[in-house]
Amino acid sequence: MAQTELSFRPGRPARDGDGPNVLTVSALVRLAHGTLDGRIGVVWVEGEVSNLRIGAAGHAFFTLKDDDAMLPVAMWRSSIERLRFRLGDGQSLRVCGRVGIFAKQGRFQLYADRAEPAGLGARMLELEQRKAKLAAMGLFAAERKRPLPSWPRIVGVITSAHGAALHDIVEVGRRRCPTRFLLAAAVVQGDDAPRSLRRALVRLQAWPQVDVIIIGRGGGSTEDLWAFNDEALAHAIAACPVPVVSAVGHEVDVTICDLVADVRAATPSQAAELVVPDRTAASSRLRVLAARAVRAQQRALLDRRGELERLRMQMSALARALVGPPRRALARLERTIAQHHPRSRIARDRRRLAVLRDALARLAAVRLAAARTRLRELTARLERAGARLPIVAAARLDALTRRVLAQGARLPSGARLRLARAAARLDALSPLAVLQRGYAVVQGPSGRALTAADEVTQGDLIRVRLMRGMLRATVDDIAVDPED
Repeated sequence: MAQTELSFRPGRPARDGDGPNVLTVSALVRLAHGTLDGRIGVVWVEGEVSNLRIGAAGHAFFTLKDDDAMLPVAMWRSSIERLRFRLGDGQSLRVCGRVGIFAKQGRFQLYADRAEPAGLGARMLELEQRKAKLAAMGLFAAERKRPLPSWPRIVGVITSAHGAALHDIVEVGRRRCPTRFLLAAAVVQGDDAPRSLRRALVRLQAWPQVDVIIIGRGGGSTEDLWAFNDEALAHAIAACPVPVVSAVGHEVDVTICDLVADVRAATPSQAAELVVPDRTAASSRLRVLAARAVRAQQRALLDRRGELERLRMQMSALARALVGPPRRALARLERTIAQHHPRSRIARDRRRLAVLRDALARLAAVRLAAARTRLRELTARLERAGARLPIVAAARLDALTRRVLAQGARLPSGARLRLARAAARLDALSPLAVLQRGYAVVQGPSGRALTAADEVTQGDLIRVRLMRGMLRATVDDIAVDPED
């Protein structure tokens, strides 16, 4: 806007063609706006933000104040998008812009196109706001952290190829346990560092045997470590398919990379200790686990055996419950059929006959023994009595015998004939008569007369009674008549 030199003089309003020029409100506001812009130009103003309001179009309106004054500020959307931090009430800012007058309200204000934090510093505020943003996205959440592998096949390392961090990682790893390391060299400081670190991370992901990745560097200033606060690098670490260990700087240095990584190590050496297993401790642990596994297997085996035994008993009980009644019914039916079968009756009669035969044999043996005893007693009595018979009685008996014989001779012929016939019949029935014809009576070991060859066995001692005399013999052979 062109600047115009004007002079004002108090008094009554001028008439047309007389007195000073009369300005409209718009003209006066434009005149004041141009005067301020031309006289002051671009200016930096420091103050505290209050009454911040973001319009629907994305423009920001707020008040910049100090202890003695307040200044309205307007900042267009294009300028806000260039900020490296987020505006907020209470912030202490240094704002750069031009002063002017908002014509519609006649308000003096600052039109800002740049701003940066005052006191804390722009980068630190930017870092804090970036942390808050990533935390809200869940990148720092503990539940997304992954455990480290116990025995990594290859350990990927992202750091400078010439820095002390690489040497510390390799030395500590080899001391603990022989381990394969794969280096993806990267720039770890400067403007090119974030992009270089992201590319190194992508290169390591192309190796399927890389089970864990260490990313880091040695200590340095905040500026030196700033690459590890890159937002794109944080997203790349969160998306990495294998666990990532961050080892940036020293213990007091905490970067966004440390917060996003699955595990944070204070130093590169500690990162190697976390990733590479200790061979001695691992051997002891392995022995403990092996013993525990053996005990667990033994317990499991005993449990399985017990369970198998319980199942076997249950199956046996179930089988008895299912098969027992039909089997008992079948057994009863078989017994009933067997009892009514002719063979069963014959066998039953044979058993009864055997019982009766045994009883008869026992009875006969008892009676025979009694008879023998009685015979011995009578024989002894007769012998005693015979010794006491008088001689007269003996002679009388002899005479009586002669008389009977003589009287028999005097019997009529008919009587004698009958007597002869009776004598013949008696003689025919007499065993002595049979023996006279050449037969013999064979007695077994028990003294009972034999009627069949199967009543003796080979080696038995037998007696053969003849008409005159007796033979003792041993059975050498037995021949049974097939018809019998």
